[in-house]
Amino acid sequence: MSPSLPSGLLGALDPTSDRAVFRQIADQLREAIDRGRFREGEKLPSEAELVEHYGVSRMTVRNSFSVLTGEGLVHAEHGKGVFVRPRPPVRRLASDRFARRHREQGKSAFIVEADAAGSHPQVDSLEVKEEKASQDVSTRLGSVRRVLARRRRYLLDGRPVEFATSYLPLDIARGTQIAEPNPGPGGIYARLEELGHRLDHFEEEIRARMPSPAEVKTLHLAAGVPVIHLIRTAFDTEGRAVEVCDTVMAADAYVLSYQLPAT
Repeated sequence: MSPSLPSGLLGALDPTSDRAVFRQIADQLREAIDRGRFREGEKLPSEAELVEHYGVSRMTVRNSFSVLTGEGLVHAEHGKGVFVRPRPPVRRLASDRFARRHREQGKSAFIVEADAAGSHPQVDSLEVKEEKASQDVSTRLGSVRRVLARRRRYLLDGRPVEFATSYLPLDIARGTQIAEPNPGPGGIYARLEELGHRLDHFEEEIRARMPSPAEVKTLHLAAGVPVIHLIRTAFDTEGRAVEVCDTVMAADAYVLSYQLPAT
């Protein structure tokens, strides 16, 4: 006999509803997750338990799991079951992460965020090279033809969370520590300021979308998890665009947090 679920954990199906049975089950599981009956990382009831509870077929239960997987709420582990996905662990404080005091302490923005989250930061897949600027990057940097590109993947506690490419004008970056694999304490923004390009402000464009196959592979994304695509342009006090950073982040790794003025 299949195991039974604790009383009150999940409700019953509504036979009078025109909503498909598998969607009703998905609705109840989603509500249970939202109410904290199943916590982050916790295993959901097994197929056998749900078949017994609802009196449905295994295929119906699997279709319900597929709905939740597609929403990014759960993930399946082969041979173990279906688990509630963790909430984003890192709060990305956009109004503070590029503060000069962090650079003066020798910390890049990613290290600041990792420290705040109590996580271990890593960078891998590093590539630094000169290349032709795309039309978009060229326009943002003031019609430059060639740029220094710095590509890297960021990890927290061994988990890939974002992939970023910085593009800098060659007349600024060529022959400097910015062109080295390790740009030194405080990252490339600290080096830019040492070169006389004191940073004044940043402009960011953000959108959410589903990932490309390459991004799924690079960030080890589970099915249904979207990405946050952010393009940031850094300007110095003379009004010159000195860097464009194109970043793709796993949406289940970050909470974006902004402080907005009231006037």
